Amino acid sequence: MILPTSTVWIDYFNGKNTPQTEVLTRLLGSDLYVVVMGDLILTQLLKGFRSEPDFQYASDLLLGLQVEKMLGHEIALQSAQNYRLLHQQGISIHKTTDLIISTFCMVNALTLLDTGDDFLPMVEHLGLQVLSCDEKVETLT
Repeated sequence: MILPTSTVWIDYFNGKNTPQTEVLTRLLGSDLYVVVMGDLILTQLLKGFRSEPDFQYASDLLLGLQVEKMLGHEIALQSAQNYRLLHQQGISIHKTTDLIISTFCMVNALTLLDTGDDFLPMVEHLGLQVLSCDEKVETLT
């Protein structure tokens, strides 16, 4: 199961051709993989649509995915603990949403699909799994 970040989705909806949007397109067209939508990411995405038709199109597509509640007390506590572990190592995470998203993925054994290095500290120090766009979709489990 794979969770694309809002950055990947924004590029996808804007028609940008990136390695991540290519992977996302293949994943959405496959019956072998589950693309998960988090409610936090859903909010981040849908708030940016200006026109009602675009909002409805995106909403219909995204709500057709497996939508998960990302922040309950378990994830909140674990996110705080992860922040503290990183902070003790001299690493600051500035975006609370990134911390929540990464913790959600780790707790639920999801692989993250992202475009940048924002999640790198969680990969290196906490074991977050991130999909390398060099991997072929067929090799994912």
